[in-house]
Amino acid sequence: MATATKDATMKDAQNSSVRVEIFDQAYNLRGSDPEYILKLAEYVDAKMRAVAEATNTIDTVRLAVLAALNIADEYHLLKRSQNTGATDYQKRAHLLASALDEVLEENRKAG
Repeated sequence: MATATKDATMKDAQNSSVRVEIFDQAYNLRGSDPEYILKLAEYVDAKMRAVAEATNTIDTVRLAVLAALNIADEYHLLKRSQNTGATDYQKRAHLLASALDEVLEENRKAG
């Protein structure tokens, strides 16, 4: 499980240092939102542990690459589904705009 501690010696509040642990390795990371950094570290740690359980791999570099591929797959699937959703909304908006144009045209002719 990923853990974090804030480095109290950092003077820049906008870019604080956070110590996280991912797959039993400690990393000092900097960012403006330590809680978000911890959340990301916990996610990566969970992915690496899931890959380790699902495979017989003990090589941490290989586990990191496999976890990165899983995360990239999730990202691209989500991105694809969002793009499809945006296209659907654009089609619907176009249909509604066309219908509105027809109604306005009929009103112009009638009035």
